[in-house]
Amino acid sequence: QINLRLILVSGKTKEFLFSPNDSAADIAKHVYDNWPMDWEEEQVSSPNILRLIYQGRFLHGNVTLGGMKIIFIMYVTARQ
Repeated sequence: QINLRLILVSGKTKEFLFSPNDSAADIAKHVYDNWPMDWEEEQVSSPNILRLIYQGRFLHGNVTLGGMKIIFIMYVTARQ
C-alpha cells in the first residue's frame, strides 16, 4: 500500500491509501467517490475533470503509482 497525500490547489490536504497498481484514473475515481467532507466547497461534478499533478506534470490516466517509483504527495486540480 502507498500512503498518498493529495493537496488541492486551495491547500487542503487528505491522505488516501492506494495500491502500486492503481492508475491516475483509478485515483481520480476513488477521490471523487470518497470526496472528503472538508473539501465540500470544491466538489467537482465528475471524476473525469480531476487532474493529478506530480513533479509539475499532469499524469495521464493509465500511469500507475508503482511506475513512478516513490510518491508521497500529489496535487489535485479540476480541469478548466
